[in-house]
Amino acid sequence: MTRSISERLIVKAWYGSRWLTLPLWPLSWGFKLAVQLRRNRFLVNRKKLWCSATPIVVIGNITVGGTGKTPLLIALAKAFEGRGLRVGIISRGYGGNAPFYPFLVTSKTNYQQVGDEPVIIAKNTGCPVVVDPQRVYAAQTIAEHRVCDVILSDDGLQHYELDRDIEIAVVDGQRGLGNGMCLPAGPLREPPKRLHDVNFVVVNGADNPLGKHYDKPVHHMQLLPQTWVNVTTNTASETIDCKPGSKVHAVAGIGNPQRFFNTLKNLKLDLIEHAFPDHHRFTMKDFNFNDGLPIVMTEKDAIKCNFTLDNAWYLKVSASLDEKFVETLIDAVKLRGNEKRAVTKSL
Repeated sequence: MTRSISERLIVKAWYGSRWLTLPLWPLSWGFKLAVQLRRNRFLVNRKKLWCSATPIVVIGNITVGGTGKTPLLIALAKAFEGRGLRVGIISRGYGGNAPFYPFLVTSKTNYQQVGDEPVIIAKNTGCPVVVDPQRVYAAQTIAEHRVCDVILSDDGLQHYELDRDIEIAVVDGQRGLGNGMCLPAGPLREPPKRLHDVNFVVVNGADNPLGKHYDKPVHHMQLLPQTWVNVTTNTASETIDCKPGSKVHAVAGIGNPQRFFNTLKNLKLDLIEHAFPDHHRFTMKDFNFNDGLPIVMTEKDAIKCNFTLDNAWYLKVSASLDEKFVETLIDAVKLRGNEKRAVTKSL
C-alpha cells in the first residue's frame, strides 16, 4: 500500500518545526538517554567488541530513512578495487529471512532472503557480500573465508558490538537532520553531536544542511543518472519510450521518495507519483494503472519486481565522489591495515 496519511504527517513534522512534535519530546529525551548509555557502555568496556585484523569501514547515517549510503558504498567498493584493494562487504540484511546465517549473497539471490540492498550491492560490485543480523558474525565470516584488505559495512553506525576503524556518516543534502530531535519526535537515531565522532561526513547533494549541528568541512557526493534499464528483460537503453514532458508513473518504495521524484523532474518527465513505504514488497496489484503509460522506478524497487511488467524501467544511478575524499579514505585504510599487520606479527 502507498504511504498512509499518518506516516506522511509524521515525516512532515520531523522535517518541519520541532514544536509540531512537542507532545513526543519526553519520549525523545528518554530515547536519546538510552542511546547514549548504550554507546558509553561499549566505549568504556572495549573488551566486549570484536576486533578484526582487517580494517572495517562503517558507512551509515544518524537519521532514519534513505540518505544514499548504499550508492556511496558501491562507489567506494569500486574505488578500492580499482586501486588494487580486495573488498568484502557485510550487511544486516534488513527485511530478509535467510535459511541460515551468516549468509553469502550473490547477484542471483532472492531479495526475500536477504533484503533488497545486499542484492543490489552484490550485483553492482561483484564483491563477496555476507548478511547476518549480528554484523560481527558476518564480519568474522568474511575475515575467515575471504582474502580481503578492507571490510565495508552497509549501515551499522549504531551496531556498537562491531569494532570499526573508520566511520562515515551520510547526510541527505535536501532534508538534513530535520528538526534535530531524536526518535520519535524527530528522525534521528542518535543526537547531532554524534557527527563530531565520525571520521568523515558525506552530504548527498550540493548543499550543506547541517548548519549549527556541524561546523567542520564535509565531503559531497552527487547521484548521477546513468541509463534506463528494462525491469523485466534487464536490458539497458539510453532513453525510454517517452520524450521530455511525457507523463509517466513514478514508483518509489525508498526512504526518501521525493529525492527520486525530483531527479525525474530534472529529466523533464511529467510524473504521476506513487510513494510506498521503504523496503515495500511489490505485487502486480501495485502496478494496475491500466493506461499504458511508462512505469519508472529505482533499482531498489526493480529488484523486488520478480514478475513481468510491460513498459517498466528503472533508472540506474552512480555516486560521483570528491577525489580528494576517496584518496584520503584509501590512505587511512592502508595505514590502519599496516598497523594491524604489525600488531599481528608482534604477537
